[in-house]
Amino acid sequence: MTKAIIDDTTNPKKHPGRWRFFRALNNISLFYRVLIANSAIIFIGATGGTYLATRLGTLSYTPLVIFVTVGWLVSVVLNFVLLQYAFRPMLKLGRVMDRVQAGERSLRAPQTGMDPQADQLARTFNMMLEAIDEANRQRAAQIINAQEEERKRVARELHDETSQVLTSLLISLAVLEESVPSQEAKERIAETRQLAHLTLRAIRSLSIDLRPSALDDLGLLPALRWYIKEYQQKFAITVNYQAIGIKDRLSSEMETVLYRIVQEALTNVARHSKAHTVNVTIKEENNAINVTIEDDGRGFDVEHLLNKKPGMGQERGWGLVGMFERAQLLDGTLEIDSAPDKGTTIHAHIPIRSVIATPSTSSATSITE
Repeated sequence: MTKAIIDDTTNPKKHPGRWRFFRALNNISLFYRVLIANSAIIFIGATGGTYLATRLGTLSYTPLVIFVTVGWLVSVVLNFVLLQYAFRPMLKLGRVMDRVQAGERSLRAPQTGMDPQADQLARTFNMMLEAIDEANRQRAAQIINAQEEERKRVARELHDETSQVLTSLLISLAVLEESVPSQEAKERIAETRQLAHLTLRAIRSLSIDLRPSALDDLGLLPALRWYIKEYQQKFAITVNYQAIGIKDRLSSEMETVLYRIVQEALTNVARHSKAHTVNVTIKEENNAINVTIEDDGRGFDVEHLLNKKPGMGQERGWGLVGMFERAQLLDGTLEIDSAPDKGTTIHAHIPIRSVIATPSTSSATSITE
């Protein structure tokens, strides 16, 4: 988390004289500050140079060159110092812009009160960042909703069409089994009916995995309880599930992201980790949801897997990438701690405000340097 850097020079209690001077310059624009600074340098240089020239007119060529050189250097230094002061608010704003461009999107430009034009630029820049953040949040919600709507459509078609066709096939096979006289034919039909029954169960399971109705109807916690119960029936893995501090339902986008992260993590455990026990904890604290999935499996090299080139056997890598992307869509973070033979711990942190925030209330860090 980025910490604010406080500049003592803007504290009126510690520097009352300096602050009164700043307030006196408050209504002077940057253009006139530069004009005044350069005019002062020209005035001092012209007056001092004329005076010294009249006093040193009888000097030889070499001292005169030294005098001119020193005067030029003094003018440059004074000009540099005065311009540094005049452009200080703009330089601060430029540094913040560079850091935001480098990826520190939570930073906000400081408003020092020293230059009204620089403060106006800082306010405009901050408003632009807030608008971008809000647009990103809305786009994230639209992406998640579009993905889940497509999943829901496919799940409904599997349930309503494919499942019905297989159910009709099972009925027809049962009737056919009763009508044939040959025992060998009955056995073949029974085997086919059993295969169709297994296919029907697999399709229904796939339909539920695509979009469980409990997630829409009951919310995140009941949907996770149901999923974990089904999960333990499929695999010989003990799952210890605990929910702490969550009293109300979350937004639809956030519930979907958290459900998918837990689902993908448990799927990876079943496919790859050879674990015996998994601990799943979901906790609300500090206006955020923290999810931890910890297993006692064989672990893996996280960097090697994420940096591996796409190819066959990369389902686990793509699953981890999908988890990262889902967390980032809601301004959250996802950390994976794993090593060979040491198990795996996945921690997801999703701020609640990332979904419900508006431009006037979203999280921002203002810095002063």
